[in-house]
Amino acid sequence: MTVGREQDAGGRTAQAAPERPEAERPAPQPAATGRQVRLLVLSFLMLFLELMLIRWGAANVLYLAYFTNFVLLASFLGIGVGFLRAGSQREHFGQAPVVLAVLLAFVFLFQVQVGRDDRMVGFLGSTPLPVWLSLPLVFALVTAAMALVAEEVARTFATFAPLTAYRLDILGSLLGIATFSGLAFLHAPPAVWGVIIAAVFVYLLRGRVRWSQAAALLAIVLLLGGVSLIPHQRWSPYYKVRSSPPASGVGVQAITVNGLPHQSIYPLDLLRRDGTFYLYPYRHLKGPPGDVLIVGAGNGNDVALALSQGAKHIDAVEIDPVIQSIGAKDHPDRPYQDPRVSVHIDDGRAYLERSARLYDLIIFALPDSLTLVSGQSSLRLESYLFTLQAMQSVRRHLRAGGVFTMYNYYRADVFNRYAETVTRAFGHAPSIDQGPADPGRPRRQAVLTVGRAPGDIVAASPWVRPSDAPMVATDDWPFPYLTSRTITPFYLVTLALILVGSAALVRRFGGPFREMRPYLDLFFMGAAFLLLETKNVVQFALLFGTTWFVNALVFFGILLAVLLAVEVARRLPLPPAWVLYLLLTGTLVVAWLVPPESLLAMAFAPRLAAAVGIAFAPVFVANLVFAQRFRDVGSSTIAFGANLLGAMVGGVLEYAALITGYRVLLALVFVLYLLAFLTRPRRVEEAPAAEPVSLEAEAT
Repeated sequence: MTVGREQDAGGRTAQAAPERPEAERPAPQPAATGRQVRLLVLSFLMLFLELMLIRWGAANVLYLAYFTNFVLLASFLGIGVGFLRAGSQREHFGQAPVVLAVLLAFVFLFQVQVGRDDRMVGFLGSTPLPVWLSLPLVFALVTAAMALVAEEVARTFATFAPLTAYRLDILGSLLGIATFSGLAFLHAPPAVWGVIIAAVFVYLLRGRVRWSQAAALLAIVLLLGGVSLIPHQRWSPYYKVRSSPPASGVGVQAITVNGLPHQSIYPLDLLRRDGTFYLYPYRHLKGPPGDVLIVGAGNGNDVALALSQGAKHIDAVEIDPVIQSIGAKDHPDRPYQDPRVSVHIDDGRAYLERSARLYDLIIFALPDSLTLVSGQSSLRLESYLFTLQAMQSVRRHLRAGGVFTMYNYYRADVFNRYAETVTRAFGHAPSIDQGPADPGRPRRQAVLTVGRAPGDIVAASPWVRPSDAPMVATDDWPFPYLTSRTITPFYLVTLALILVGSAALVRRFGGPFREMRPYLDLFFMGAAFLLLETKNVVQFALLFGTTWFVNALVFFGILLAVLLAVEVARRLPLPPAWVLYLLLTGTLVVAWLVPPESLLAMAFAPRLAAAVGIAFAPVFVANLVFAQRFRDVGSSTIAFGANLLGAMVGGVLEYAALITGYRVLLALVFVLYLLAFLTRPRRVEEAPAAEPVSLEAEAT
């Protein structure tokens, strides 16, 4: 390609940019191989930063704990704006370390946590910023940081043919997600993030690091390194976990996650004396518990108590390895060292679906995760534990005479929803045991206990269904904490402000919207693809668990499917667009006709094969459509920016699942791809020759 000239969507040749003064000219572009490596590293940095900022924000700002894709939306907007700014006269990448340092410091210094009196507190116990101020500032800083990095990605992107650039971008993203996932596997602290980020910036700045950039990178390393040295604090794949030393004279050890009180380790004698909450289920058993399954085993309190009640064997399932390891190390009664206990670091629902073992007692022991599956959905880690289908699975895992119990600090509406779910799954109402009411708090200790058959428990006080029967969560609508199928006003206002602000930024940096009109179809593709990606994350969470490893594999698999589609498009002539869209419609129809829950009864290998085929076939074909269109765009940066901005809108549309459930998202995906088909430029050739494979041909 010839630098300085490009074709627009209609095939016309645009004039080269006017000659710049020597002082304003960017540094000379390196040769082809150097540019390939640079784009790979830039794309790696962009994906790595996105994942890190999602993690850092949720760990420090409680407002983000249940709104993680807030940072994801800001990242998409920043990337889109960065691509739109790529044609500006001045380069701004050198400012990225400074803005990133300001962002990380702001999130740390203006963190929002929960104090000892259950009130929100800021840094060192100060008064935190209100939500209406904290969230916009976080959003603006994330957008700015990602835009500065994305602008440099786009400048390098534009020196390649579109599909070659897209291919390198995907490879860099694969490296980014693989690296961050590997660090999660190793429980690496933020110090490692800081060292990687600083090293990458030094490389990308080509050794010309100014004092302000060096100071910013040093500040990033020192801040993240200092956080990593906080005593008794560790980073699991899900949380920032902190365990306090045992209280003197009491023996209670508190565990907080992301700054929120989560669990406390109790010695068994203290648990028996003061923790009647834990003892309630055993009042209803007709004998020793026998074989026990504990989901949400956590620090080991429930395991220690079940052992003391005569359990013969316990399968202790806990999703967070760090919390379980704290219990194994610090619990005074050493329950995890007992030979009768088998530990499973796994998602509870996934364990149920994979295991064929039957139990005398199954306990859901406070399995609140306090976090979302990923930045890609509104699904919490434990959401699939509390659906109607999950309770039916629990019943299937009980022996004749077996008992199921679940306890928590419930809101009244959530308690009734769970009781209704158990009633429908077991065919009879559970027994209720409630702790003392606290007038100052909306939650109350409560236990639901139910036998496999009505006569399997003793001393029962059955739950009475209210006149207005509560709706229950299902595998398609796994939102047990919502009062109804609705989107809360806070979310609606926030999402509306995001869209308005995004439109203003796009207009400011992208120029009149009419300049993006030739790429309207790419905008719709971006929105559709984000929804398709969200549907796949949720589907695999149901089929294989909500663990970080499953999520990483899903994202990695999606990027591999994208890369495969790009390679096919680069090497082979593709059929006309209408044929690809028809094929895409067929894959979406298959995904619609085969609901994910219908695969749960299959053995692991065929379930995996079916899930991969159903989930990734639309991803592959959708990217053939995208690759065919993207290969022929006039301005790859504006086109890619339009696609990313569409993805941000798709992230907003994902909240429709709170009303409709996730299956309906497939219908919305179809509508968006239909709009993409109807708005595609008719002047673009439908089946051009395949793009040359040789990257050396891209030399300037």
